Amino acid sequence: MSTEAAALPRKTPLFQSRLGSFLAVVPLSFWVVNHLWDNLAAFAGAEAWQTAVTGQRDPFTQVLTFIFVLVPLLMHTGWGIVRLFSFKPNNLAYNNYGNLKYILQRITAAGVLAFIGAHLWLAFLRPHLFHGGPEPFADMAREMRFHGPTLFVYILGTLGTAYHLANGLQNFGMAWGIFASERSMRRFEPFVIIIFLVLLAMAWGTLYALYQAGSALGPAPTP
Repeated sequence: MSTEAAALPRKTPLFQSRLGSFLAVVPLSFWVVNHLWDNLAAFAGAEAWQTAVTGQRDPFTQVLTFIFVLVPLLMHTGWGIVRLFSFKPNNLAYNNYGNLKYILQRITAAGVLAFIGAHLWLAFLRPHLFHGGPEPFADMAREMRFHGPTLFVYILGTLGTAYHLANGLQNFGMAWGIFASERSMRRFEPFVIIIFLVLLAMAWGTLYALYQAGSALGPAPTP
């Protein structure tokens, strides 16, 4: 049974389905991979991480990022919220791999939405609004090392993001007719798993580097 047919969703117009999958995959995939790659600079130390992740971007680049990343993200979020209420889980009746993947895709959608919202607020918006600049490397490293809930949330959030994006690539192929049969979709399954593992390794590698850096910095000084 295919992933999209597993949980009895209401039929979605073809154009809406393809537009939603396009907004989910094409711009956001590039941004997520680039963001994870930049964050791996944590292995090279604070200065390299600050340059790669929080270095000043020219206004033109910031506008392009807003247009091609944040706008599609907002549109996909709206589309995804509607989709969350458009299916009825039937895992008890159809306990198979495709159905499990479908349900996990919906669950991770809600988790990733909360994680990205919190991440944008804590790592970008709040530091700029209240401190006039990006979040320092030392603050991130200390949070990962000495604040268990933050580390736990980032572990789960990046896990959900890696799964949601990797599985979303398969859904994209289904929506756009790239996979014309169950057989072709199953042939792509190993690539989905590889993409998931690569994304997860990049994300957890960054968390490990920040965790190790926090050990050298020590806890934040008491006010």
